[in-house]
Amino acid sequence: MDFSRRDFLKKVGATALATTAMTDIWAGPTKKMFYEISLAEWSLHKALFAKKLTNLDFPELARKEFGIEIVEYVNQFFKDKANDTTYLKELLKRSKDNGVRNHLIMIDGEGGTAELEDATRKKAVENHYKWVDAAKFLGCKTIRVNAYGKGSAEDVAKAAVDGLGRLGEFAAKSNINVIVENHGGYSSNGEWLSGVMKQINMKNVGTLPDFGNFCIDRKPNSRECANDYDRYKGVKELMPFAKGVSAKTHDFDANGNDTEIDYVKMMKIVKDSGFKGIAGIEYEGSTLPEYEGIKATKALLEKVGQMVS
Repeated sequence: MDFSRRDFLKKVGATALATTAMTDIWAGPTKKMFYEISLAEWSLHKALFAKKLTNLDFPELARKEFGIEIVEYVNQFFKDKANDTTYLKELLKRSKDNGVRNHLIMIDGEGGTAELEDATRKKAVENHYKWVDAAKFLGCKTIRVNAYGKGSAEDVAKAAVDGLGRLGEFAAKSNINVIVENHGGYSSNGEWLSGVMKQINMKNVGTLPDFGNFCIDRKPNSRECANDYDRYKGVKELMPFAKGVSAKTHDFDANGNDTEIDYVKMMKIVKDSGFKGIAGIEYEGSTLPEYEGIKATKALLEKVGQMVS
């Protein structure tokens, strides 16, 4: 009992120290960075799933609570609204009223664009059409999709080239980018996904390197990773095709640094690729509440941006 209490107090103290350190040491950017900062809606998934927030609240919250002017939506939080013009008009109005730029929509639950069976893959591709249209309506530039399929690495890659190519052709008509995140399975293998991109070779089809999603396989009935791909190698392989990066964070040390990812090393890789775009905050930690975790991630991106720009 006593040990648990001391351990708890130590953990709380470390969290408070980290928050204080970030506030006291880092006062914000003083020079122009090579990337802009956006907020990925998934950073607020706990509050959204708990109905404490709605998707319509997101643009105003991003601007007023966090001082962020670019947002990345997640379709799970308005999954039945892709064709609802009234809803989309209201969402667009709220973003404009708050001076917020709609950047992308992350798409899940619409099927794998790399399914081996042609009819299944075709249906998944067509399921994404409505989100291309919704992105266009909202003024987004991009949708993020999943290159998912079951089979050998070679067969799934071949299917991904076909599925993503088809979707890319459709999206090009609306001037919308289609980007793939390393999101588990073969897509978390940087060499595999970069190989798919080389074969597709389309200007509007690219990648969204996520700094944290490099678990290829997990242990049975567990969240523990059984096969991790080197994150720094993976990001380096994906950056030539990147149209954004996902700045994943978990927990922070007393100096405000992520405890799992060396952000200076990672952002040097991003910079060295010639990237000049948007880095999206995606906080997934458990020690800090969502709001504080987002603010800590923003402070980290600003601090590192000054160091490497």
